[in-house]
Amino acid sequence: MLDFFGALVVIFALYKLTETSRLRHIPTVGWSLPLLSYIDAFRVLKHGKDVLQEGYDKYKNRAFKIAAMDRWWVIITGTELIEEVRKLPVDKATLGAAFNEVFQAAYTFGFDLERDTWHIDLIRTQLTRQIANTFPDMYDEVVSSFRDLIPANDEWAPIPMVHVMRQIVARTSSRVFVGPDLARNTEYLNIAINHTIQISQARNQFYLLPEILKPLAVPFIVDSGKTFKHAIKLLQPIIEERTQNLAEYGDGWVDKPNDMLMWIIETAISKGQDIDVMARMVLLTDFAAIHTTTNSFVHAVYHLAANPEFIQPLREEITAVVQKEGWSKAAMASMKRLDSFLRESQRLNGISGTSVMRKSLQDITLSDGTYIPKGTIMATPVFSTQTDEDTYTNPREFEPFRFSDMREMEGESMKHQFSSTSTEYIAFGYGRHACPGRFFAVNEIKAMFAHLVLTYDVKFKNEGVRPPNKWYGTVFVPEPTVEVLFRKRSGST
Repeated sequence: MLDFFGALVVIFALYKLTETSRLRHIPTVGWSLPLLSYIDAFRVLKHGKDVLQEGYDKYKNRAFKIAAMDRWWVIITGTELIEEVRKLPVDKATLGAAFNEVFQAAYTFGFDLERDTWHIDLIRTQLTRQIANTFPDMYDEVVSSFRDLIPANDEWAPIPMVHVMRQIVARTSSRVFVGPDLARNTEYLNIAINHTIQISQARNQFYLLPEILKPLAVPFIVDSGKTFKHAIKLLQPIIEERTQNLAEYGDGWVDKPNDMLMWIIETAISKGQDIDVMARMVLLTDFAAIHTTTNSFVHAVYHLAANPEFIQPLREEITAVVQKEGWSKAAMASMKRLDSFLRESQRLNGISGTSVMRKSLQDITLSDGTYIPKGTIMATPVFSTQTDEDTYTNPREFEPFRFSDMREMEGESMKHQFSSTSTEYIAFGYGRHACPGRFFAVNEIKAMFAHLVLTYDVKFKNEGVRPPNKWYGTVFVPEPTVEVLFRKRSGST
């Protein structure tokens, strides 16, 4: 046994020496020696935001590297390099390959997320094109879920934000993904939510392990098979019924459901894939929607609860737009102040600490001469990029109508929207790999936030103080233990 562990230590040491030597030429935040670098890896684990900012301040417009427990990360900064990474062809670097490695996707999702990407095409095309048609159902679920989970009472009531909003997002997203029956099926919602939590926790645990040990640790970290079997039990009757109706009625199926599950079924059938693939695609879509939308929404509510003086100008805009256009996708597009509030929240928080993530599939040399060896994970720091004083005035201050004011300038009316991306605004990613579901997510978040603003007053018990985000390495979440006080809107009936 000792010989085995001794051999393992030797293999690991050689692996770290090789990995470090490949990236020796790239500047390091902290120690670059293989074993001493773990001192900084622990610092990244506890203070990832500060380490990224330190590197950004020192190596701005260049590449630098930071030590994580599982690997070196090469951090790309500056407009020119970000743009260059964005334009890398898929045979040189992809997000899918990076995601596969960081999340151990073959074990956690059961997919090769570089190869099995047709669900992304459905999100980018069908889901986005159908936003206007599916919006009434989505908004109906927003109203219903808020009513069920946050009753509008006259007295202030503490609401555990992350827990409750995760349920509301799961219901609202599922209404469009799998239809009304499963959207209100507690068993199905628990599967979708618990799968999302399980994957996020697995990512954090994998983060602690050297890359060569991860495959060995998979059975101790995640058991996705049980989750998929449970999901299939609920999805199978619906899939079989819809498949039978497709075969029987074809294009003549008058009341064919218009949801993500239907699009997945049709695509899977055309590709000769089975119900197992369909279920995995549904849960993968659930994960992407629940995790990111919940965090983005809670971030924004925290800003509102810390600054309740912004509720009234938002209410005035929302009321005027709804009176004119009703609750619709068009109405969401007209709420410029609301859009600005949410974009500003995302500017200061983002979805993760890094974005524009890629894994190099071959050796790359960037225009500034930086050599990126094959197999390197690259990323860009979100907070540092989006709070750069060369880009934004008062960059660390929350100015809710920053972007709506910018859109009032000549020639800027269609720019600076919540869903748009650029080298200065990378929360949703950038380029061909930018979040394909961001247009759906933006409309969902807007509908939820507008409904909240018109229905409730909100504040923190410790008034005016927004809790800091909770970081874990290069990822973070809004503080999960915080409660926000809700009551029925003053003056409402």
